[in-house]
Amino acid sequence: MPRIGMEPMRRKALISAAIEAIHDRGMGQVTMSEIARRAGVSPALAHHYFGGKDQLLLATMRHLLAELGDEIQARLAKARTPRDRVSAIIQGNFAGQFRPAVISSWLAFYVQAQTDPQARRLLHVYTRRLESNLLHALRELTSRDRAAEIAEVTAALIDGLWIRRSLAEVDPDPDDAAKLVERAVLDALRRGDA
Repeated sequence: MPRIGMEPMRRKALISAAIEAIHDRGMGQVTMSEIARRAGVSPALAHHYFGGKDQLLLATMRHLLAELGDEIQARLAKARTPRDRVSAIIQGNFAGQFRPAVISSWLAFYVQAQTDPQARRLLHVYTRRLESNLLHALRELTSRDRAAEIAEVTAALIDGLWIRRSLAEVDPDPDDAAKLVERAVLDALRRGDA
């Protein structure tokens, strides 16, 4: 009989193993058996929990998105001004997850979203939430139209830095990445509606 409480621990172990395996071997090359072995569970149990590799990637991304949301919310709770809110959102996007293995999972997710409707919906939720959070803070700093434009560009810069850093030969620096995006936002706000 299974021990009570083991399922959440095993699911988390499988998600962690998936992140590392995708980074080491790529989504196309890694198998559920390999992920299960890394997590210390049987392949049958991995299939029982997630069904297959695509579903495991979706669960992994839901987990990563929840962590990202928690990180940003914790930073927003400390923000006192609209400018602080913008910084909290930017810094939160580069905080705990901006490391090579997680970046690899995000890239695999973006690729899966091209053909998988569930992944596309989840990606849409992420992008809408990011832009909405940015827009909410930026509207207090500039016009609504300009805020929408800056929010879209800022979100693209965040995503772009994640992609560029995935190809870098050195570990990504979250502080440097956040500073680059924050400088771009400040420049855009200084330019105003011009």
